[in-house]
Amino acid sequence: MPKIVVVDDDSHIRELVRLYLADEGYTINDKSNGADALAYLEICASLREFGEMPILMISAKREASDRIKGFKLGTDDYLVKPFDPVELVFRTKSLLKRFKLSATSLISIGSIVLDSKNYQVIFPDGKKTSLPLKEFELLSKLGSYSGQLFTRNNLIEQIWGLDYEGDERTVDVHIKRLRERFAAYESDFRIVTVRGLGYRLEVFAD
Repeated sequence: MPKIVVVDDDSHIRELVRLYLADEGYTINDKSNGADALAYLEICASLREFGEMPILMISAKREASDRIKGFKLGTDDYLVKPFDPVELVFRTKSLLKRFKLSATSLISIGSIVLDSKNYQVIFPDGKKTSLPLKEFELLSKLGSYSGQLFTRNNLIEQIWGLDYEGDERTVDVHIKRLRERFAAYESDFRIVTVRGLGYRLEVFAD
């Protein structure tokens, strides 16, 4: 079960979060402020130095500009105070599910294998490479459900989160980059555009 670090200067908020998430079986480690949290781990952008891990920011700041700033700093989801504890639980589960990507750590797409535990692409010759996180998540999502159609909204919600402030063109840009990166493997798989609807991944070789 994942371990969750809760950081908030309000002890009541920390206790509320602890009660609801611990009740779901999560192991909770709470810190009263950013300085204490830094002694345990880094936060937001600096946290990424320790490896990719999901971050849910809970803040009293509700303006769109504040949420955008949070996402730019590296948070993956954003919840505004006061919040519904049940929503917190669902958002936490959704975030962890998005990061896990699939029940198995290895996803085969033709002759290419995606290692979702280490966020690496393994090529037929054994060489490994890393992709930008969102590109990896997007390819993994499509590859885990080959042949299934995903609308742009589906992909935005599942990869970028419900509070993402950008538009659907983000998906198009990432799809374009993936097609360019794997152009040499078109005989293995292809990401197909379903006009007016979205995308699906078709596998031609196993």
